[in-house]
Amino acid sequence: MLTIYGRANSINVRKLLWLCDEIGLAYERLDYGRGFQPTDTEAYLAMNPTGLVPTIDDDGFTLWESNAILRYLASKYGPEPLYGPDLRLRALNDQWLDWQAGEITPAMKTVFMGLHLKMEPFTGPPFLDRGKADWTRLMGLLEARLAKTGAYVIDDTFRLADIPLGLVVNRWFTLDVERPDYPSLAAYY
Repeated sequence: MLTIYGRANSINVRKLLWLCDEIGLAYERLDYGRGFQPTDTEAYLAMNPTGLVPTIDDDGFTLWESNAILRYLASKYGPEPLYGPDLRLRALNDQWLDWQAGEITPAMKTVFMGLHLKMEPFTGPPFLDRGKADWTRLMGLLEARLAKTGAYVIDDTFRLADIPLGLVVNRWFTLDVERPDYPSLAAYY
């Protein structure tokens, strides 16, 4: 049985929950993280030395980092079109998964921490203004990509990369920020 350690309101945990629901994978989720069971205990840190969520235990195999977990679960349990046996399709998924984690998430996180969580120093103009500008520019790149494919991030089929990017787009439309008119992002949302 798959166990997911992490609070359901974490965007990184929500990636896993979406994937599991998408592919019909049963799991048990345990509330860990901010406001729930602590992640700085010896037991949790033995599973995940970063002290972050999510962490999974899949029949004794533990793994942390949400996008690594997505790849693992999709490879082990998912239908082939989701992540694919084809090396090029996997590489395209990996490209967009890495872009989400390395580029778009830092900008989005700055805005989220400043506007939603009201955490200093992110509420201040230098952080918040830069985060908004970066996030808007990156969402413009995603807008252009979606306009090109006409449907999903990689092509006309829902793929693994659409899960974390779908959550980014959801956050884009639910946070109170000024947004340019991005019709392809709106359709994707």
